[in-house]
Amino acid sequence: MTVKSDIEIARAASKKPIMEIGSRLGIDEGSLLPFGHDKAKISEKFIKGLSGKEDGKLILVTAINPTPAGEGKTTTSVGLNDGLNRIGKNSVVCLREPSLGPCFGMKGGAAGGGYAQVVPMEDINLHFTGDFHAITSAHNLLSAMVDNHIYWGNSLNIDTRRVVWRRVLDMNDRALRSIVGSLGGVSNGFPREAGFDITVASEIMAIVCLANDLSDLEKRLGDMIVAYRRDKTPVFCRDVKAEGAMTVLLQQAMQPNLVQTLENNPAIIHGGPFANIAHGCNSVVATKAALKMADYVVTEAGFGADLGAEKFFDIKCRKAGLTPSATVLVATIRALKMNGGVSKGDLDKEDVSAVEKGCSNLGRHIQNLKLYGVPVVVAINHFIKDTSAELEAVKDFARSQGVEAVECYHWAKGSEGTETLAEKVVEIIEKGQDSFAPLYVDELSLMEKIESIALSIYHANEVIADMKVRTQLAEWEEAGYGHLPICMAKTQYSFSTDPNLRGAPTHHSLPIREVRLSAGAGFVVVICGEIMTMPGLPKTPAAENIRLDASGKIEGLF
Repeated sequence: MTVKSDIEIARAASKKPIMEIGSRLGIDEGSLLPFGHDKAKISEKFIKGLSGKEDGKLILVTAINPTPAGEGKTTTSVGLNDGLNRIGKNSVVCLREPSLGPCFGMKGGAAGGGYAQVVPMEDINLHFTGDFHAITSAHNLLSAMVDNHIYWGNSLNIDTRRVVWRRVLDMNDRALRSIVGSLGGVSNGFPREAGFDITVASEIMAIVCLANDLSDLEKRLGDMIVAYRRDKTPVFCRDVKAEGAMTVLLQQAMQPNLVQTLENNPAIIHGGPFANIAHGCNSVVATKAALKMADYVVTEAGFGADLGAEKFFDIKCRKAGLTPSATVLVATIRALKMNGGVSKGDLDKEDVSAVEKGCSNLGRHIQNLKLYGVPVVVAINHFIKDTSAELEAVKDFARSQGVEAVECYHWAKGSEGTETLAEKVVEIIEKGQDSFAPLYVDELSLMEKIESIALSIYHANEVIADMKVRTQLAEWEEAGYGHLPICMAKTQYSFSTDPNLRGAPTHHSLPIREVRLSAGAGFVVVICGEIMTMPGLPKTPAAENIRLDASGKIEGLF
């Protein structure tokens, strides 16, 4: 039997006009800005008109630590949403927008897979509605205005050695991590060291995903720190008078994007910060709007629960006043085997003992999620080579942790394969046992918050930070930023900062390399280990296999 590729399945989809999808959510045609026939933006005016409506129930989909074997978090999110609609619930899925960097790099597309996808798959994975281009343009406009201010006399007394606002590009390009700009003589400015981050690591991306509306967006943009003077006092974006023009560039990008699943159920895709170097959640605007339009909202957080879920709970929910009602923890037999020490080449062989050993990673995530007071169900994303003995080993382990594990077949069967999961999620929500609370309180010091995450979530023994880092944190507290939450930037592959340390490691240290203040977004970024805010392409990038066929159709996206 020939198995169709994701793009073949997506291309064969029977899509409904986007206006019809919008009508299911009560959105009139005048409140949708269409981008063709199959995608549209939801107007700010319509979203503001939802304020008096009651909220639905929020469901977070997260996962164990990712491995090259794959976990299928987005696929499960889409499948669960379709499953909820299949059993008669009014449900919407809220996802992040994919970045071009990983799309052309190692990961490929990020619109789900098999028969649990959002469409139009090619558009979503590439330029979509231009949100990332707008964020890139707004970010680099500020970069240009900072350098221009220095060129024309520097009335703000910016110390050119302390310009902290870098440039961004939505592509994996390691050559741009560190550069020297303004070379070429007097007419080009004053040479200084600079660099690029990937667009999804931009503070503007975080702000777009955390701001409540355009006025909040403009204020947050103005609050961003771009540089310091010689006396170390901060220079803000508003000081160079850039926030107004940046808001103009971002006006349309603040409007959530409406698309559909393969089964014609509503999907809202908006924003896309990475979870290993940013906060990893779709926009607050999209999530809050969806909660007003549907009884159930399924959303995901990037990478494993130690990153995505922690930031969803401790940053997004804290800042937006959201209360999640259930958490779905995605795992695969293949990924558990890799956590149990099996090499990628041997994953198709039955190995119950490796599954049982790898369940240590699953168990760590279950116990961590319970710290937040939200009920958990494990979704086993089924692969064809999984055996009944391996599946039972996971179910038995989950029961030993006080939760239930449910097999899911959405990749092959769509909503039919997630009916059981959907029913289980509704069951635990209707019990009303959630008592959500973030991991730490605002009043803790910044270092105490870092230690809380390191010890409680990563199970590290200690946090290693030199005096420069500790002094910087103390200075920010003195300046009034001590109440902010922490955004940890570390490898997604392990609870530790060593990507090769799988399972559930203990007795490890958390080394802090650098800290950055995102004053506009409202958090402190803590960069640990060897994590890079500008990734590089792998030896064989996915871009090598992406092309147009003879009929002009895109091939190679997956």
